[in-house]
Amino acid sequence: MEGYDFDAVIGDKGYDSKKLVDYIERRGALAVIPPRSNLKEQRPFDEHLYQERNLVERFNNRIKQFRRVATRYEKTARNFLAFVHLAAITVLLL
Repeated sequence: MEGYDFDAVIGDKGYDSKKLVDYIERRGALAVIPPRSNLKEQRPFDEHLYQERNLVERFNNRIKQFRRVATRYEKTARNFLAFVHLAAITVLLL
């Protein structure tokens, strides 16, 4: 995450480590990572913002149905991005 500015980091329980959460909060961002259930002290997180993560994951899954996106068939970043845009438009129109 070095070199990037962000206001929040959204992740699943697999990213719940004290070291990562402390790093995110030191950078002045919100850590939207639900705590693991076996922790004695449960830390709060924004559940509404966490639910938005599901929309992003479902959208990524839908555009990966296009073989060229899933396998990164295009050689140049410009062409790959163009096909990602095309796949996204197709998904949004359906």
